[in-house]
Amino acid sequence: MKWGITTFEYEDGGIAIRIPNVPAWVCPLDGEASFTPAVTDELISTVRELMVSAKRARQQQPQLREYLVQFA
Repeated sequence: MKWGITTFEYEDGGIAIRIPNVPAWVCPLDGEASFTPAVTDELISTVRELMVSAKRARQQQPQLREYLVQFA
């Protein structure tokens, strides 16, 4: 395992969440990532919040199917 960054992806009920640039221990052979407990906690919290927002947006605006939110 090598310390680096990876992209975390999660899908549930037709909603896909992709979080790039996540610090993790990454396997150089297959790219499998292991996250520290602090990063895992933050990922869980973030995914929960994004799922709530995405479900609400899907109900209110079913024609809009993809959103990109980025912090600078």
